[in-house]
Amino acid sequence: MNACELPSAKKSDKNLCEVLKNAKTIVVVGLSPKEHRASNQVAKYMQENGYKIIPVYPREEEILGEKVYRSLDEIDFEVDIVDIFRKGEDTPPIVEKAVKLPGIKCVFLQEGVVNEKSKEIAEEAGVFYVEDRCIMVDHIRCKKEGLL
Repeated sequence: MNACELPSAKKSDKNLCEVLKNAKTIVVVGLSPKEHRASNQVAKYMQENGYKIIPVYPREEEILGEKVYRSLDEIDFEVDIVDIFRKGEDTPPIVEKAVKLPGIKCVFLQEGVVNEKSKEIAEEAGVFYVEDRCIMVDHIRCKKEGLL
């Protein structure tokens, strides 16, 4: 699976491993229905590892066997993590909505995605924030380290 590259020199973040260990539901903003896209591969891996995946995508009715929501505005139930597959400049309004979701513990911007404003929004709301990392790679690393 080539969805994310495994960084050679990064140490696992124990706080992130703790979040992954306790999480049950992951909202994936920008989850593509196309199997070759990283968002689909990563979400499928997480789903296969016991997480409930909630797709947020402007089209489609179902992705990975799950009901698709058009936006975070439609989600009114508890979620643990919001994983965002969008360009960095598009993330602040998404993060503003994500930090208001019931139960939210972590906002995750995928590998290659960074935004200082998004980081500020999450930190001000007291929500654990991760950027420029792959949740799948972190999950694999946490498993290998026995932290999950």
